[in-house]
Amino acid sequence: MNAVEIEEAVSDLARAPFDPATFPFEFLTAFGVKETTIARLRKGDTNASDVGGVLQRSNIHIAVAAPGDVNGTLRALRESPKTAAAKAKFILAADGDVFEAEDLTSGEVLACSYNDFADHFGFFLPLAGISTVKEIKNNPIDVKATGRLNRLYVELLRENADWGTPERRHDLNQFMARLIFCFFAEDTGIFNGTNLFTSTVERMSSTERGSVEFVITELFRAMDTSPSQRENACLRSWADEFPYVNGGLFAGGKLCPRFSKVARSYLLRAGELNWQEINPDIFGSMIQAVADEGERGSLGMHYTSVPNIMKVLGPLFLDDLRAQLEAAGDNSRKLRNLRKRLASIRVFDPACGSGNFLVIAYIRMREIEHEIVKITGDEPRSVISLSNFYGIEIKDFAVEIARLALLIAEFQCDVRFISQQVARTLVLPLKQTGEIVSGNALREDWLKLCNYYSKEESNRNGRGFPSIEADQLCSVESNTEIYICGNPPYIGDKMQGIEHKSDVEHVLSGHIERWRSLDYVCAFFYKAAQYVKLTNAQAAFVTTKSTNQGQQVSLFWPVVLRDCVLKFAVRPFDWRNLASHNAGVTCVIIGFARSDYNGSRFIIDGDRVKIVSNISPYLIEGPDVVIEKASKPISQRPKMGLGNVLKDDGILTLDDDDYDILRSNGETRHTRKIVGSYEFINGSYRRCLYLKPGKNAKTVHDGIISSKLERVSSYRRESRAEALRSLADKPSLFYFHLKPGKNHTLVVPRVTSENRDYLPVGFLPADVLISDRNYGIVDGPIWVMSLIASRMHWVWIGSVCVRMRSDFSYSNTLGWNTFPIPELSEKNKSDLENSANNILLAREEYFPATIAELYDPSRMPDVLRRAHENNDEIIERVYKGRMFRNDTERLETLLSLYVSTVKKSNTISESSTVKVGRERNNSRGI
Repeated sequence: MNAVEIEEAVSDLARAPFDPATFPFEFLTAFGVKETTIARLRKGDTNASDVGGVLQRSNIHIAVAAPGDVNGTLRALRESPKTAAAKAKFILAADGDVFEAEDLTSGEVLACSYNDFADHFGFFLPLAGISTVKEIKNNPIDVKATGRLNRLYVELLRENADWGTPERRHDLNQFMARLIFCFFAEDTGIFNGTNLFTSTVERMSSTERGSVEFVITELFRAMDTSPSQRENACLRSWADEFPYVNGGLFAGGKLCPRFSKVARSYLLRAGELNWQEINPDIFGSMIQAVADEGERGSLGMHYTSVPNIMKVLGPLFLDDLRAQLEAAGDNSRKLRNLRKRLASIRVFDPACGSGNFLVIAYIRMREIEHEIVKITGDEPRSVISLSNFYGIEIKDFAVEIARLALLIAEFQCDVRFISQQVARTLVLPLKQTGEIVSGNALREDWLKLCNYYSKEESNRNGRGFPSIEADQLCSVESNTEIYICGNPPYIGDKMQGIEHKSDVEHVLSGHIERWRSLDYVCAFFYKAAQYVKLTNAQAAFVTTKSTNQGQQVSLFWPVVLRDCVLKFAVRPFDWRNLASHNAGVTCVIIGFARSDYNGSRFIIDGDRVKIVSNISPYLIEGPDVVIEKASKPISQRPKMGLGNVLKDDGILTLDDDDYDILRSNGETRHTRKIVGSYEFINGSYRRCLYLKPGKNAKTVHDGIISSKLERVSSYRRESRAEALRSLADKPSLFYFHLKPGKNHTLVVPRVTSENRDYLPVGFLPADVLISDRNYGIVDGPIWVMSLIASRMHWVWIGSVCVRMRSDFSYSNTLGWNTFPIPELSEKNKSDLENSANNILLAREEYFPATIAELYDPSRMPDVLRRAHENNDEIIERVYKGRMFRNDTERLETLLSLYVSTVKKSNTISESSTVKVGRERNNSRGI
């Protein structure tokens, strides 16, 4: 269930008569607890309550109190041993008149009348696995409004199927935007009279008076009729009470969809809410999903919280404005200069959705302006124009909502910083809102939308609008500041559809050779970088951390950093939203400016801000060096090879029946155990046919073997690959064979979860084959295991190797061959060998536990963890003489050592180092 569905279910429960016997179960049902779980709780199988209530483990302990004893019952729940033992997050007591609860994690308490508890549904959203934000908990109006409008939208589509077609969808979306404005206007005093719009529709659309469609059409016509035109407009008297709104919102067609009785009811119920309390950023995110059938189930639960938005806007430009405000003190001249600067700032979000970033930027800028006005005593009317806020959004309804959200934000700021009376006089008729257009941002020309000059400046200079030559754009002085920001869509290279690949090709083809291997968001970064180069703008985007890991770095960032420098970076952090059971995505924020930028550069890591001389593409302090594949190790160490590649269509693999027959025939000498990454981590194996080189089908008499080899021959003969067809007559040979050693094979799985604190690595006997799902070092020295199992190596491969979703994808050429290792003495190797043996002995203590079981972070044995921690200390003292403070410091040290190592061996390539002085890329049409 999403938050909207939960709010509706809780509201229904609060309106129903209180039933002490069923309330706890109905409450849990409202938050999406499954029927089977409820049934077991009812039966008592899983209900461990010791106070006569209902206790759901790891969730909530609920009890119905005797009349007047809610507080005492809540105390009993709090003191109950079962509450603690079951790790309950909440306790709740109610008697039908009073409702009290406590969040046992935060200590926050809730007390209200029973009839009002639905207004606090956000307090309990963690019960449904939904991480919440303060604004939702304290003000449920946004969720309620979204629910009401969603029901209305769905019902209108049911009644007006033609309005759901691509040709008419814009009409319906614009109609909904008009309704939202009317609801807001009647509750904020923009319309004279209490509840004017809703009451007029209710009164005039009753059965005996007229249809809903007629009434709404007439009201919308009135709002598009100026005072000078009213006399001849023949407006109905009840419509003439409505003011002239204009501003484009009510211009154009006045058609209204057909309303059923159900739709009319939904409309009136939506009007009952207090729309004055709407948060434009939250509501905008939620309501945009109403018009998108694919997203309607989530109903805006991907809302970006204000703290996360400020992680972008603060370092990009708002922190600098705040610093300038503080430095100005009470100096009126400096404060007025700052206000002029505010008026010249343009904010541009090329994937703006419902306008969250633009709305928050506007509100924060108004707050700074208000501080200035309080000191100077100047005219309080804002000099910050909504026309300075630009956006591109591919979804039509989101564009309408973004424009409306900015209008609401402006009015609310006027009320907050001037007065409600003045705000009402300023709002109508509506002025031009943000410059937000509907389109594909990767196909639109950003310069044409958000130009360095205003339209008036462009026309005065004789250049026209929006066509400005790039060289003129860069050379003319201007006080205009442009900041590009947002959270562009991230789509991994393997997840992109045809249309996404086409967009990426349109932007990157001809500029980046292997553009097909890049994430979708890289196209936004490239367009922004070209815009920054031509305009001296600055930009900052949220993206997943994979953008600065693995092959993406070497393919993409050298091209971008020819023209730009990284101004700031926010190191990886969890980006959570309101989606149910959302585990969060690990994101970074990257801010960049033109290559001639000479301001401060800084890295934000949690609460720590570090001023640095340069930010590397790996988002650490260091040079602009990227790690590229190496065919051999950059320093002395054993060679690591890929496991056996069979290329047999699975035919050479034996099932249990095949092996039993071979064993009965005495032919098991032609088989071997073979282990992939899954088998290695989970302590299992498979078997395959393994005929020594030179052995062929004619010398083997067993029927199963002969049959399998014939099938392999047939499979390979039909292959399109010439190399594989050449092996058709040698079906017993592997496509690639990692020749076994005499003693053992050191094994590293190709794919492993990043949730483990250490990479799984170990040894297998020499007669056990490893598949190409593993890498191996044949007869590798034991001290090598110590390095691979270290935190240092974990940090390195986590930064330079390719990612598969949240898993590490190990690589010998990118992860092992490039791994910087200090020169090791024989004493160092002996210490590392002893440390590796201690890790192996710690594993042996828990035999037959598997790697998967031993390295589960929540269940890792203490003795094994200590062995790894001791191993890390030994290794890190080799690198730095002490333990590192954090992973960032580890990566900085490794990158520095990498640079010095490759320079000594002259193996660093021209493309590995970004040279800012290179010839600029003068491509146009960004």
